[in-house]
Amino acid sequence: MKSASAVTRLFVCTAQKDEIGKDVAKALKIELKKQGLKKLLTGGEKLKVRVQTCNCLDLCKHCKKGPGAALLMHPEGTVYGDVKPKDAADIVREHLGEGRVVKRLQVD
Repeated sequence: MKSASAVTRLFVCTAQKDEIGKDVAKALKIELKKQGLKKLLTGGEKLKVRVQTCNCLDLCKHCKKGPGAALLMHPEGTVYGDVKPKDAADIVREHLGEGRVVKRLQVD
């Protein structure tokens, strides 16, 4: 029997006036391909990673009123704020590749 693959979704808010969220989502997709982490194998289970945009994550001080976008890792629930396109490489490498939260971007 084949096991179902799990999906990790990175929800990126795109409610900013300058549309930085769209740029962050694009940068994350590029980094996933570049680093070969669009599909992972963890503990014998396939893990797909999807980047999806959304309208609002209710984190406006870290998004709409901040210098970057808010990002939610689902299903685990890690929240990042003030994310800029240049942060995509760190999120993909450290969080998805190495399993470590990027502390400087994490919102409690």
